[in-house]
Amino acid sequence: MAGSVVHADSAILPGMPKRLSKTRRMKPRIAIVGAGNLARALAVALHEAGYVIDQIVTRGRATSLRRARQLATEVGAVVVTVTRAQLRADLVWFCVPDREIATAASAMKEAMDWSGKVALHSSGALTSDELAELRRRGAQVASVHPLMTFVRGSRPPLVGVPFAIEGDSRAVRAARAIVQDLRAQPFSIRQRHKQAYHAWGMFLSPLLTALLAAGEHVAAAAGVRRGAAKQRMLPILRQTLANYTALGAPQSFSGPIARGDVETVKKHLSALRTVPEARDVYLTLARSALRDLPAKNRAALEKILRR
Repeated sequence: MAGSVVHADSAILPGMPKRLSKTRRMKPRIAIVGAGNLARALAVALHEAGYVIDQIVTRGRATSLRRARQLATEVGAVVVTVTRAQLRADLVWFCVPDREIATAASAMKEAMDWSGKVALHSSGALTSDELAELRRRGAQVASVHPLMTFVRGSRPPLVGVPFAIEGDSRAVRAARAIVQDLRAQPFSIRQRHKQAYHAWGMFLSPLLTALLAAGEHVAAAAGVRRGAAKQRMLPILRQTLANYTALGAPQSFSGPIARGDVETVKKHLSALRTVPEARDVYLTLARSALRDLPAKNRAALEKILRR
């Protein structure tokens, strides 16, 4: 019929209609499960990229409902609870703690007909098999993890952020298309590598933060208060990251270990006896530096770092 709209299965989601076009695809309607730090950053980024956030699914607790309502207002969604959810989305993205993913998926197995739908979760350590209950009901599933830190009081942009993706083929294609729409960087990861991948991420932010906290204790031993220490640390931290970005680790390494200055390292270890926990961190990282980075007087440094 002249003027009629022709529909076909979407390239991103099987069974989802789209207008036939060589240049455009219809974006799936999305439901977000959770309203925590990651869910908020993701929902807002998806909304700004032109995705319809249909529902925010949350627990019935007062604090959870309050956060979900705030997020729903921001992205134009409706709030539903897990126990009463009747989903209408093409794609459901679980943004809940790792220990709750399988439970949440099981709780929502009757929330809609999962045939032809896509279900994603964002655990860095767990695989797409956490959503096996939904796969058995016809969904295509994948894990999609952003290599980024999400904390309360900060909402990082997702532009340029790497997303590790694995799972069923159609779910992976859908996830990659979404990540590209966010102007982020999708990459494939094997299931067997996920735990090591997540441990790598642990080094990049949580343990780095722990190192900075230990540094604050050492600053206190040097008579510098915590607030002042934070401000005085920032220039060298920024330059270190700039050096690492431009030059790589070996050429960015400086200080007494790089120079082979055994006497200075001895003085550090002596001073750190008043901060024994930080001394342990120093010893561990110094040994790591001797193993992985250029250093002079290795034998002498190895000897004093055994203490």
